[in-house]
Amino acid sequence: MILHAGLLAAHMDGAWRGVLIEGPSGSGKSDLALRALDHGFRLVADDRVALWACEGALYGRAPDTLAGLIEVRGLGVLREPALPFCRIALAVACEQHERMPEPAFKDYVGLSIPSLSLQALESSAPAKLRRALQHLGAWPDKAYLDALAVGVSPRPGGDSR
Repeated sequence: MILHAGLLAAHMDGAWRGVLIEGPSGSGKSDLALRALDHGFRLVADDRVALWACEGALYGRAPDTLAGLIEVRGLGVLREPALPFCRIALAVACEQHERMPEPAFKDYVGLSIPSLSLQALESSAPAKLRRALQHLGAWPDKAYLDALAVGVSPRPGGDSR
């Protein structure tokens, strides 16, 4: 499946965790990706993402023709060191968001992953991406998802007590 989206990754807990960034053209996906790169994220794909499922996990990569490229408005299409693929841990929709949203999930190729909305052009958006990934990584995936299902949320720093 090819999706109109971007894919970034952050290295946490010894592995790359991917953030799938969706939104309509002009919503700030590439702008957010550019700012996130300056905050330690790595590019996986810009504009189009090839998705697949493997052993119960969702993965993504850039189509061959777009690998290692990012569009920077006002500058054009630029080369950027990129990861060849990564496991996707979070989906982000570039749109208006609630102050205290309920836990949400989105389905891709038969798999459900945590999802959130944010305004891509907010200066805090890259920090919110990192915090969301850290929050997801605070507990093993199943324990985190089970806790969300019953309305429990880990405290800052990942302390589950």
